[in-house]
Amino acid sequence: MAAAIYVEDVWFQYKEEDPAVVQDLSLSIGAREFVAVLGRNGSGKSTFAHMINGLLLPTRGKVEVKGRNVADEANHSWLRQRVGMVFQNPEHQFVAATVRDDIAFGLENIGMPREKMIERIEWSAKKTGISELLDAEPHRLSGGQKQRAAIAGVLALKPSILVFDEATSMLDPYGRKEVLATLTGLFEEENITIIMITHDIKEALQAERILVLEEGKLLLDQTPAGLCNEGDRLRARGYEWPYFIEMQQELTRQGVHLPTYYVTEEEWVEALWMLSSKM
Repeated sequence: MAAAIYVEDVWFQYKEEDPAVVQDLSLSIGAREFVAVLGRNGSGKSTFAHMINGLLLPTRGKVEVKGRNVADEANHSWLRQRVGMVFQNPEHQFVAATVRDDIAFGLENIGMPREKMIERIEWSAKKTGISELLDAEPHRLSGGQKQRAAIAGVLALKPSILVFDEATSMLDPYGRKEVLATLTGLFEEENITIIMITHDIKEALQAERILVLEEGKLLLDQTPAGLCNEGDRLRARGYEWPYFIEMQQELTRQGVHLPTYYVTEEEWVEALWMLSSKM
């Protein structure tokens, strides 16, 4: 699989006298991978996200996107169109009076013809489930709607990489569910690489691959099921597991053999039904 993102021996410091926020980080992310970057506050996960499209540049080492070095200023315009960023607070991304005009803003900046712009706005709104909100004022939307509108604005540019930097952390459970459903739907339907920055294990388990950062270093690189095998190690670091994963980990400790860890609540309930039907 070709690398969409390649990181080699990367270090980052905000100031020369400050400790490194990212230390000796090396990894690659393939095209059309869904990767969660999991970490506690101060782990360097958001700093890593901001280096992917050149918002921050490595102090040492190299970050490449599709073979282009993010430290090369000549690549920055190219990067902004191919790496879409969705931030924690969607209101920081709104610049217009209506959702429609806000989505149009980025398209106008790249000189897209009006007819194509209308098509792209309708397409991105449909993909994010906000078609009925195009004439609404962004500040009047619910938290989940605001974040989906922000995603639509980024998606309209058709980036090949989407980075969600703690995009659900300010939302209530319903809004979080809306945004995660949008995110997973985009991954299933579009030829796109998704990177989800999060501190929440339950969210991270939605991805295909999970990178765990600790003090700027790569602690783990696992599948969701593989991460569940690290239960005690992550619990000791202050992570809280969803209760249905805790149940499976306790069963494993008690000697009950499970064919795999079921990483969604729905899968676990179905597995319990199957188990009970055999008794």
